[in-house]
Amino acid sequence: MAVREIVIYDDPRLRETSRRVKRVTPALGDLVDDMVETMHEARGIGLAAIQVGVPERIIIAELPEADEGEEPLPGAGTLFAIVNPELARRSQEQEEGIEGCLSIPGLVGQVERHLRVTVKGLDITGRRIRVKAEGLLARVLQHEIDHCGGVLFIDHIDDPEKLWQVEEGEEEAAEAAQQIAI
Repeated sequence: MAVREIVIYDDPRLRETSRRVKRVTPALGDLVDDMVETMHEARGIGLAAIQVGVPERIIIAELPEADEGEEPLPGAGTLFAIVNPELARRSQEQEEGIEGCLSIPGLVGQVERHLRVTVKGLDITGRRIRVKAEGLLARVLQHEIDHCGGVLFIDHIDDPEKLWQVEEGEEEAAEAAQQIAI
């Protein structure tokens, strides 16, 4: 496993559509391991392969465990690795929440997302999977799937008042202050 360099927002690769994975191989497992290590090192909760320079439709998400006395988030502590992820279902109900991105350090913003989603794809062994998610996990999965299509969270923000700067590395604290994080 290795920590890979995270591609930053001015890199044109982030605007390209990632290609579908045609064959699941052991190399894919190595990539996912590197993505997990990179995400943990950067203190993130989601990452798309393009964010480490690999233009393939692969995403990971892992919500943190609840601190003692806190209500656990649905899906917390479970690593989700999805190959060729697609939104199969979306709730009508949407919710605005604060998002940041490892590829856009120093910025956070309010983004409207579906409250519940079902994502279909493959696991890292090539088996078909469906992940039903709500709340923060649904937000993270939508955010990462957007990366596969060259879409950044800032593309969802049309009001400059809903986007603000924070000190680089303090995105998580700004999101926690709003009680919604990505």
